[in-house]
Order: sequence, then C-alpha cells, then structure tokens
Amino acid sequence: MKYIADLHLHSPYAYATSKYLSPTTLHQWAQIKGIDVISSGDFTHPQWLATLEEALTPVGNGFYQLAQKPVATALPSIRPLEKPVYFCLGTEVNTLYTDKGKVRKSHHLIYAPDFHTVKKLNKKLASFGNLANDGRPTLHLSARNLLEIICETSPDCHLIPAHIWTPWFSIFGSKFGYDSIEEVFQDLTDHIFALETGLSSDPAMNWCLSKLDRYTMVSNSDAHSPQKLGREATRFDTTLSYRALFAALKTKDGFAGTFEYFPEQGKYHWDGHRHCQRSFHPKESLQHKKICPTCGKPLTIGVLNRVHTLADRPAPQQPQNAPNFDYVVPLTHIISQIVHRQEKTKSVTNQFIKIINRFGNEFTFLHQTPLAQIAQYLPEPYFIAIQNLRRHNVKRIAGYDGHYGKMILWEESMKADRQQRLF
Repeated sequence: MKYIADLHLHSPYAYATSKYLSPTTLHQWAQIKGIDVISSGDFTHPQWLATLEEALTPVGNGFYQLAQKPVATALPSIRPLEKPVYFCLGTEVNTLYTDKGKVRKSHHLIYAPDFHTVKKLNKKLASFGNLANDGRPTLHLSARNLLEIICETSPDCHLIPAHIWTPWFSIFGSKFGYDSIEEVFQDLTDHIFALETGLSSDPAMNWCLSKLDRYTMVSNSDAHSPQKLGREATRFDTTLSYRALFAALKTKDGFAGTFEYFPEQGKYHWDGHRHCQRSFHPKESLQHKKICPTCGKPLTIGVLNRVHTLADRPAPQQPQNAPNFDYVVPLTHIISQIVHRQEKTKSVTNQFIKIINRFGNEFTFLHQTPLAQIAQYLPEPYFIAIQNLRRHNVKRIAGYDGHYGKMILWEESMKADRQQRLF
C-alpha cells in the first residue's frame, strides 16, 4: 500500500508553537494535505500525553485514530477527500551534554508502539530533565545514553536523529555537532538506521557523503502549527502498520522516497548573519574568513557549507537502493505569488479552499493531478507554476541564519517565456 507519512511535529506545549494544535486539527490538516500517517508529537509532555490518551484509540496495527470524528471543518466550507488518518506515537527531545571539551546539543525523534511503552520510557527520561517544562524537553544525558535507554525500554522503540545538518541542535551542525555518526552513538551506532535531512538539505546533498549511504534519508515537516504539516514528508509502499513502517526504514524495502523542500528554502542553507541581512555561498564566506563584513561578528555557518566540509564526493552519488525524491512548495506559497497577496490573507485562503475542494488534497494537486486538468479549471499561472514545480524549474533565493529562503514558481516573465517557446 502506498502512503505518505509526516513523523515530526509538535503540540501546543512545545516552545514557539500554535495554540491551535490538537489531535483534531492535526487530523483535519492531514486530510487537507493528503497525509496518511502523522506523528502524535510531544508524547513526553504529561498534559499532551493525557490529551492523546483521551482523543485517540488504537486500531490494531500499532497506529491510532481519533476516537470521535471532527464535527466542524478546519476552514470554512473546505471539503478535502475523506481518508483515514493514523497517528504514530512520537516525540522530539533535546540532549544537552559536554563531550571532548565541547557542549553538544542535538534533537532526536523517538517513536513507541503504544501508550504503555510511552509511559515506561517517560518514567526513565524524567530522571534527566523536566518533561513538563517543554513539549520538546531538554535531557541532560548524551545522545548515546539516550539511545541506550530507548533500546532497553523496548525493541519496538526507535530513535532517528532530527534535522541532522541544522547549525543549532543537530548531530552534524556547525555549532554543536560531530563529524560522524560513530562519534555520536559510539558502540550503539548499529541501532541507527535513518536520518532526517531537515528543511535545508535534501537527499542529494547527503549523497555527497559515502559514509551516509547505509542510512535511510527521511523527511518530515517539524510542524509548529497544523497548517505547516507536509512541508516535507516520507513515502512508503508497504503494509500500513507501525512495525512495517520501521521495517521499511531499516531495510529500505517499502521505503518509497520523500517529498522535500527545495533546500534553499530552508532557513539555514547558506551562511549568513540575519541581523545585518548578509548571506553568502560557502565560497564567498570563506573569502570573508567566515566573518560578517558589516559588523565583524562570526557568520552562522549553514548546511551547504557543512555538507561541503564533510563530503568525500565531488558530486552526489545516489546509492543503489536509494529511491528518488520530489520537491514540494506549499500551495499557499504558490497562490500568494500568483494573486500578489500575503499567505494569510482572505483571498489566498479562499483560493486554497477552492483548489482543495476541486482536487481532493494538496499533495494530489501538486504532484498527481494531470496538468491538462489544472489548465482546464484554473488560470494559466497555476498551470505554469505547477509545471515549474514538477520540472524543478524554480528561481531560488537561499535562506540563511534563521531566515527562510524563497522559491519563485510564478512571475509575469514566466508567462512571456512560455509564449516565446510556443512560437
């Protein structure tokens, strides 16, 4: 069975997240986006865990569903394609410790097969930090020791390092990271089978490192609001169950690839200094000795630079058993460019609702709907924009130092270019 999963998101109890996050809104927006399996998010937080236990019911395959179907819709009059949405019990934690004379801070995704196992794991983790303080708690133990606790709790518990290249809070990040998986997890490295690429890198960038060939490259949204679901996602073609999903990640049999942000759209792709609004390709930042030429402070070294530093291949080399991937740009971004309005305006929302009602959900519209149908029901700019997305014909302005990049799929000159090609 083919399905889409987004296995990294949050609750309203995590720092800088929407108060509108709930099991119901997550279910609703998963349908709008076209996602089949989503993480529960933040199961380490006591109040959110209580909410999950009340709202969800097991379905017998290691996943959960809402116990009660939502009465209202997420947006006025929106009618996405009705399809089941499954919850996988998951959370994200931050490990904080000192190793080799350097402070290490890194985020990790943890998954469990049932609430009994979650409570057993939470009891152990509570010894290393205040789980009620944040939906993404800080634990004062090493990443290696965290993995040991997870393995001892249950063979069906799993850890995936989160957004592995982000400068802050990742295992390879320029601020706190290491240079290899083995340095992080030491004797337990064999228990790591997948790595999350993060918004600022894609699988091709990771294929520049031969030592990462053995790992499955997954992608997720890291959504801090329901609307951000599906910014990135992972695809499967296997039995719809908790064990089958993780078996696919371990063996790559049934792993069908990912939907990716264009890495330039991520907010840490290039080097830069946000305060001075200066950004640089790695070659340029080297010329500036990694110092902001405006204020003289160190640049935040981005993902592209860090990949270049550790790479042992001059160009991406796709591993033999690694599937391809597709890029995705949120539909509201595309509409905003076409109607020349901000994403949260009424005109963008109304057009978004019309498109979802016509084509079923966002992923279907962006990647499966025939272009002829789009041309039949929508103005020409939508046809051009979606065609550009599928062909990766996108103008890219790279993000840096916490500032998102911009992907331009439509502007008036593109219409002129198309007319010239036709003639």
